[in-house]
Amino acid sequence: MMGEQSVMQEELFYGFSLQRHVPADHLLRAIDRFVDLSAIRQHLAPFYSPIGRPSIDPELLIRMLIVGYCFGIRSERRLCEEVHLNLAYRWFCRLGLEGDVPDHSTFSKTRHGRFRDADLLRELFETVVRRCMAEGLVGGEGFAVDASMIVADAQRQRGVETAEELKPETKRAVAEYLATLDDAAFGAATPVEPKFVSPVDPAARWTAAWGGPAVYAYCTNYLIDVEHAIIVDVEPSTAVRQAEVTAAKTMIERAHDELGLWPERLIADTGYGSAEMLNWLVHERGIEPHIPVFDKSRRKDGTFSRDDFTYDHKADTYICPGGKTLRQRQKTYRVPHPVVDENGMMRYRASKLDCDACALKPRCCPKEPARKVLRSIYEGARDMARDIAKTDAYQISRYQRKKVEMLFAHLKRILKLDRLRLRGPCGARDEFHLAAIAQNLRKLAKICTLGTPIRAT
Repeated sequence: MMGEQSVMQEELFYGFSLQRHVPADHLLRAIDRFVDLSAIRQHLAPFYSPIGRPSIDPELLIRMLIVGYCFGIRSERRLCEEVHLNLAYRWFCRLGLEGDVPDHSTFSKTRHGRFRDADLLRELFETVVRRCMAEGLVGGEGFAVDASMIVADAQRQRGVETAEELKPETKRAVAEYLATLDDAAFGAATPVEPKFVSPVDPAARWTAAWGGPAVYAYCTNYLIDVEHAIIVDVEPSTAVRQAEVTAAKTMIERAHDELGLWPERLIADTGYGSAEMLNWLVHERGIEPHIPVFDKSRRKDGTFSRDDFTYDHKADTYICPGGKTLRQRQKTYRVPHPVVDENGMMRYRASKLDCDACALKPRCCPKEPARKVLRSIYEGARDMARDIAKTDAYQISRYQRKKVEMLFAHLKRILKLDRLRLRGPCGARDEFHLAAIAQNLRKLAKICTLGTPIRAT
């Protein structure tokens, strides 16, 4: 028999518990035990007035932002709607059934004001990392570093050719750009001027690094512990390789100073294998570089490359395939040559008499009177990286490096952070920190929660 809904009769009293209606295997249940916001009121106290009308609870705003970034809800307007309707979101945000959801405009005012002035998101990120350390998820022995481009909130069809055409009084992002002109991660990263500058977000770099159409973009830089792929630091930068290397140094130093972490090895791709970076890792930080050496010395015309010459450390000379010696020479044909040029390279030259009488000259220096070999002043660190590349541990590191690439894939595919919504270096920094917080919390929930497995959402 077909059933029929009975006439609804409203009850006088309702007994409803949000706690009972949130599934036991819900992701937010697992995350909630790791979210410690007890210290944010004390951290924000200097930025609130002791008198006046009470503000929106900052803990509520933070919890709502965590929900948004954990579940890929990028729009703040939509986030407010979802928290209003979703029982699990209300439970996590401590709103109850009758609690009012703040207006979406509150996020923008608070984020650009008190949260940014207090550097609250950075403090929250470090709190989550310390919780990961307390749970034993950070080994501290092997780190991996990499960067990924995130498209900025700027139309690629609009741009000006020079920064002089910008109007700093019209946009917050323009003022932030002018403030970062001397920052090694942004304006001072490279002397090369971009082809176009965005009038709404000039710090975003015009780039076509993906091989596709050029866009305005930032880079998010991750430093992760390879044991469980925990993000131990995150840093925004402009989308050029020099800025990414600078960001890597900043994160390594900060992880040591703020968290007490000193890795034994650093895993990265060839972009971090410059002579200066390897020397910094080996001699200044005492870290083994599991990094391919960035080397352009190999020749493609069939003649001998630098690898075909043997370096004698004791005599500071090179031995050519013909058995002759190449030495550093101060003068050649009465023209002075410095021992070290402006690029940090030393020149080793063979004798012209030796080269003229050598049967291997057509394969060595067919167009030059004598062969010369360049050697970096940081070649010792480069040799160490080459020796490490021959070990079994290096092959393991190659597989572990994929963990940071998987985090970037998760960031863009699951958390939907393939395009920024906030503008300027500060906006990119806020979004990158919130995304890293969400990824670390999800990792904590996945590994440390006992009982039933967490449902993938």
